Amino acid sequence: MAVRSAVEAAPPTPWSKNLAEPNIDATAFVHSFSHIIGDVEIGANVIIAPGTSVRADEGTPFYIGENTNLQDGVVIHGLEQGRVIGDNKKEYSVWVGKNSCITHMALIHGPCYVGNNCFIGFRSTVFNARIGDGCIVMMHALIQDVEIPPGKYVPSGAIITNQQQADRLPDVQGSDKEFAHHVVGINQALRAGYLCAADTKCISSIRNESKSSSLNQNNGFSFAFERDNEVLGNKLGAETVEQLRYLLEQGFKIGTEHVDQRRFRTGSWASCSPIEARSLGDAVAALESCLVQHSGEYVRLFGIDKNRRRVLETIVQRPDGVIAPEATTVGFKAPVNSYSSNGGSHNSSVSSTYGNAGASYSNRNGSSKINSETVEQIRSLLSSGYRIGTEHVDERRFRTGSWQSCQPIESTSTNDVISALEDCMLNHQGDYVRLIGIDPKAKRRVLETIIQRPNGTQAPSSNGTSKSFAAPATSAPKTSYSSSQSSSYSSSYSSNSSSRLSPEVMDHLRQLTASGYKISAEHVDERRFRTGSWQSCGQIQAHSERDAAAALEGFLSEYQGEYVRLIGIDPVAKRRVLELIIQRP
Repeated sequence: MAVRSAVEAAPPTPWSKNLAEPNIDATAFVHSFSHIIGDVEIGANVIIAPGTSVRADEGTPFYIGENTNLQDGVVIHGLEQGRVIGDNKKEYSVWVGKNSCITHMALIHGPCYVGNNCFIGFRSTVFNARIGDGCIVMMHALIQDVEIPPGKYVPSGAIITNQQQADRLPDVQGSDKEFAHHVVGINQALRAGYLCAADTKCISSIRNESKSSSLNQNNGFSFAFERDNEVLGNKLGAETVEQLRYLLEQGFKIGTEHVDQRRFRTGSWASCSPIEARSLGDAVAALESCLVQHSGEYVRLFGIDKNRRRVLETIVQRPDGVIAPEATTVGFKAPVNSYSSNGGSHNSSVSSTYGNAGASYSNRNGSSKINSETVEQIRSLLSSGYRIGTEHVDERRFRTGSWQSCQPIESTSTNDVISALEDCMLNHQGDYVRLIGIDPKAKRRVLETIIQRPNGTQAPSSNGTSKSFAAPATSAPKTSYSSSQSSSYSSSYSSNSSSRLSPEVMDHLRQLTASGYKISAEHVDERRFRTGSWQSCGQIQAHSERDAAAALEGFLSEYQGEYVRLIGIDPVAKRRVLELIIQRP
């Protein structure tokens, strides 16, 4: 039931005296600390969080589609003049489609159209604009007077005010879509929870079950309820039931897997019986059956889309028998530093920004071997279509570059790759271990990064242990590294050269200039580093590594106390070939 105390009729004004009232679907949840005013149509299963203001008192009417969520502090308003055409061919001041997320403190100001399956990030502003279906707008962005084509990604801090900028935006990546689906699913679970909390019968049954569970010393109590609050099962939490419902509504297939504690670290999951469910009750029964059959093990739930890709991968049971909360979801990762073919880039630190999903990889999966920078590199490589390999070498052979391969990694799943890396590090303790990025089409390496040293420490990618192999442009002279050079950089740089840049950075500069690539740099302070809101230092017009080094040193001095990274750009393909942090705060 909707909470009606937050709902008001439109006030009489010189341009309208119709006193229109909101039309809210019975399955929607409107928090009493929000305000809905005037001719606003709110669809099924919408959740409107505290502090939200939806005012159709000047521009009118508004439409909020089904399964959409308006999070805390969102403001939706519209100008008296100006209209958009909704999907039903009628005129609106503001149209927000279905399955969309308008996140904390965002401003949607009409005339404005936001399509289906969109994500509008924290404190972003959309005014007099049209956002196509499936777009993702990150934090602190401004979109004004433009039309964003469907399926485009707007990075954090972007200002898009002309159509040329809008048309050059990169495409949304698959993992971005998964995260947006995840946020919708989370908010549907919240909606169900809030509705249950407002229903005396529903909340009483949960309290009684909690007391009974406590007497039986069973810490794994859970509840589940249909839209009409009927209990479906006694093993699953409400969040898991809502996730099942969402997967079924979106037309996804549902799968389950299990693994014991010993194999959990290696990611050797085995499938439970296939779930051929046509109703939520069937899906709940099948999942509970898997939990019972594999009690004492990890069990996870996932959806499969039409492209046979996994979405919403969530651990729902742990070996101690406790039904895992929604915070154990592991399948919502956005690629970091991934690039589209048109040269656009986005540095979407989604997994480090949104609540529990922002916990580090090690906290989510119990792994302490792989640091966050290496995880980001893995995601970036996989999202760019590269394959990943690993190599090891002992201290004696390290100086000669006689690396040996670990077991081949065939998977394109981040989790599987990390498990394989951990196996290699475990099997070769006391050795150097490095991560390899491979371009399968050009059959050449694009990255080498040492991730373990003989004393057991991990080498972060930003301290000079990583090496990017830029693919030469067709019009540029070709350069290449031999594999034996991977651990020893040239030290022939003259004594009067840079004192602030490492030999590794100089080697990158040398390769970039020799390959005909453009060179630039970006900077960001500590506060904005987590959101990936990098700003350009400016392009470097250099014909030698010495000139480039001098320009970089100038940037390092100018932006002391900030992160600074080196950028290599392929002018033919108009895409980045290198990003390397060369200064930290």
